[in-house]
Amino acid sequence: MPERDVVTTRRAGLVHDLGRTAISNRVWDKREALSEGDRERVRLHAYYTERMLRRPVALAGLAAVASSHHERLDGSGYHRAIRGADIPLLGRYLAAADVYHALLEERPYRPALEPKDAAARLRSEAGNGRLDDAAVDMVLGASGHRRSGLPASPAGLTPREVEVLVLVARGASTRQVGRALHITPKTAGNHIEHIYTKIDASSRSTATLFALQHGMLATLEPVQR
Repeated sequence: MPERDVVTTRRAGLVHDLGRTAISNRVWDKREALSEGDRERVRLHAYYTERMLRRPVALAGLAAVASSHHERLDGSGYHRAIRGADIPLLGRYLAAADVYHALLEERPYRPALEPKDAAARLRSEAGNGRLDDAAVDMVLGASGHRRSGLPASPAGLTPREVEVLVLVARGASTRQVGRALHITPKTAGNHIEHIYTKIDASSRSTATLFALQHGMLATLEPVQR
């Protein structure tokens, strides 16, 4: 990924759980099953993280990524319960890292897992459609596990470029791509230009056809304006 994305992900990882401070330790330290009320309080910590980070201007750019670490591709996560490409790309990588790290830690209600067991659990989450396959593969590779050798994106597209292409194929303007990915319109335009060069496209229609032919689009649901 571009260095800027790497830096953003690292910084978001450092502050992603700020919202935990808004939840009583009585909840975090429980050994027994949580009540429905306690589970709702736990879900709110991602929301609190987003609210905390949006206030200071210097940290506002991290809010969307940092607060996405409990979102899941199938929509079963929190706090927004968004799914698929609606989850920020960097948030998907942070989510995979967060799950792996949490499994290695002892918690009041369970012992820590061995690295190989944590890796198996992570791969299971990806196989069940909850975590991003590429994100899981990269996190496990960085943690010393054998990677699955997932096929590279067609035409050498980076993960960010795939995300941009999907938005373009769904009808997003350059400005809307920038807004959805929290980048400037100029950066979005540069991504689109690089994508067109890589896939040998000259228009949005040919770019959309490329995305369809390579299985990047489950649907052509338009981007919300």
